[in-house]
Amino acid sequence: MIDAHIHADTRPYEDFESMVISGVDTAISCAHDPLRMTSSEVVFDHFYRLMNNDVKRAAENGLKLYLALGIHPRSISSDYEKILKKLPHILKEDSVVALGEIGLERASNEEINIFKKQLKIAEDLKARVIVHTPRSNKKEVSLKTISIIQENINPGQVILDHVDFSMVDDVIEEEFMLGLTVQPEKMTPPEALKILEDYGSEKFLLNSDISSSPSDPLAVAKTVHLMKLKNFDEKEINQVSYENAANLFSI
Repeated sequence: MIDAHIHADTRPYEDFESMVISGVDTAISCAHDPLRMTSSEVVFDHFYRLMNNDVKRAAENGLKLYLALGIHPRSISSDYEKILKKLPHILKEDSVVALGEIGLERASNEEINIFKKQLKIAEDLKARVIVHTPRSNKKEVSLKTISIIQENINPGQVILDHVDFSMVDDVIEEEFMLGLTVQPEKMTPPEALKILEDYGSEKFLLNSDISSSPSDPLAVAKTVHLMKLKNFDEKEINQVSYENAANLFSI
């Protein structure tokens, strides 16, 4: 199984072992806002920690960890242009399979500007992009996010993440892949199954988004277990827990 969105730098060493024991042998760790991102140097230190420390911590427990790196909307430094300048080089690192997670939190002018610039980088490199959708004002901000994606990049390169019942009808016909985040305070395994029952498995990826927020490193495995108990087809289970992510990220 593949957990398509985690934050490895916030998790203890033992979580990686638990994930592998549960059947999750691959994960993608996204850049986020673990500190006050007051300067580009703090952001770069965050990237380098993921590349040089967390990939190794995961590997020591048998978990293959890939990365998505970029400027999260909550981690915009005053000198963000320095990050944008280096991103094309960073995205060519062997462990990096996507730009992310990026997107909008409040849809401020600054967030929109930086989001568009990062999408331009991804479009030029034909890179995959993991796009964040917020907890607050989710539908409103997500509709703005979708509009920006459509105007700036091939939507087939994009994973729109943290999709829930409030917005799924607005995105199910789009070309994006859609991330289902099974995490306390976001979505339970039964709720994820309800979306999969209603909309099918072809466009969805499962993830736990384990972070410093309430999280469950076994969320993907528990959701797959429940799918089996509810007699989902093996093909559907494989699509959302492995195949869609493996194909999209070429891993």
